[in-house]
Amino acid sequence: MTDSTGPAKDDLIVIGGAGGFIAGALAKYFHDKGFTRIRAIDKKPLPEWYQRTPGVESLCLDLSDRDNCEQACEGAAEVYNLAADMGGMGFIERFRVECLRSILINTHMIEAAYRAGAQRYFFSSSACAYNTELQKDPQVRALKETDAYPAMAERGYGWEKLLSEMFCEEYWHERGMKTAIARFHNVYGPQGTWDGGREKAPAAICRKVIEAKDSGDDNIEIWGDGHQTRSFMYIDDCTLGIDKIMHCDELIATPINLGSSELVSINTLADMAEEIGGVKLQRNHKLDAPLGVAGRNSDNTMIKRILGWEPDTPLRTGLEKTYHWIETQYNDRKAGKRTVS
Repeated sequence: MTDSTGPAKDDLIVIGGAGGFIAGALAKYFHDKGFTRIRAIDKKPLPEWYQRTPGVESLCLDLSDRDNCEQACEGAAEVYNLAADMGGMGFIERFRVECLRSILINTHMIEAAYRAGAQRYFFSSSACAYNTELQKDPQVRALKETDAYPAMAERGYGWEKLLSEMFCEEYWHERGMKTAIARFHNVYGPQGTWDGGREKAPAAICRKVIEAKDSGDDNIEIWGDGHQTRSFMYIDDCTLGIDKIMHCDELIATPINLGSSELVSINTLADMAEEIGGVKLQRNHKLDAPLGVAGRNSDNTMIKRILGWEPDTPLRTGLEKTYHWIETQYNDRKAGKRTVS
């Protein structure tokens, strides 16, 4: 593995999408590592950001606008673009145009970073970029980085990610700007979306168990038959992985999986949430709900070979932390307090 030295502690780090879950956690990650100049950007009004870290410059800018990207990247040593219009499968399948429009963000951000003289640029891609023909069986084989081609990405969101990856590859090959590309696999954890339609399966199921306990209703709605499979990566593994991938010279302009290889069914995920909540619920399967692919898992051969590391937080461990955080949020909302939604 070939590592770069990384930025100096007083170099400017720019993080797009920092009002959201992963990028907000990333801003805190770098702040906790001692970086003193972090510029966090999101189009949401500041009071609506999921997580704001004291000492981090926080700006409300819509990064689909070119001028805003130039303002955001001015003076940057490193740029991390995690800004996108996205959510769980319910959002991705219903709002494909909004997902596709996120290509404006990366197009403008990577050009602004290049013009600003940034040394490195990170793009948050997704496992949705993989060929859907390989994901039709819940007992799916884990997806390798080469499985994105021949291309047959998920409509909307997946195609936006795949094309944006190409931009990152060409800015290195043609213009010499070091780029990094991580294909995220279902990130979850505290400080994330847990209600409102954009939440991912772990948060949605935790919330449903908490609601059932609170209401005394012994029922829980599960989208699909529950046999569909996924892997889920805890947020702390994600932020560490971003740092490692960004600063590995062997991975310049090279898409790589960033996800757990622990494959579980949605039914198993619900079992875990019920165990944590201390309840057993009757399951009502909503067979006409948005489901996405039948199965998806991360092949971590490449990341282990190059970085000597892979995301390794057990799902049961991360889910317990997530459940208790959502339970606090749920109770705070009932008490009329402001919460992350």
